[in-house]
Amino acid sequence: MVPVLPQVPPRPLGASQRNPKAAINITGVRSDLVSIASAERRYFASEGKYASFDDLISTNYTNVARQRPPYTYEVQISSSGFRVIATRSGDNTSGTPAQLSVDENMEFQTSE
Repeated sequence: MVPVLPQVPPRPLGASQRNPKAAINITGVRSDLVSIASAERRYFASEGKYASFDDLISTNYTNVARQRPPYTYEVQISSSGFRVIATRSGDNTSGTPAQLSVDENMEFQTSE
């Protein structure tokens, strides 16, 4: 007797499966966020405080551009940490998140 395996319904396609270009772009955005966050960590180790995005660029801690369309980058700092945020402009036609962010612990968050 041959066992009958249950039928598994197909899963909905994620953004990367529906739109490979969007997946490549999100990968680039995540890489930029990690690079900026790493620059913040290096700056903190050297200066004992976190820096604005402008300061990271002007002191050559990072050379990441301020945007990767359709995303723009910003850095929010406090005395105890930071958050690097990528915010998408325009409509979501490719299934990409409205915002991605990474904090001083290198933990990512996304919002639709």
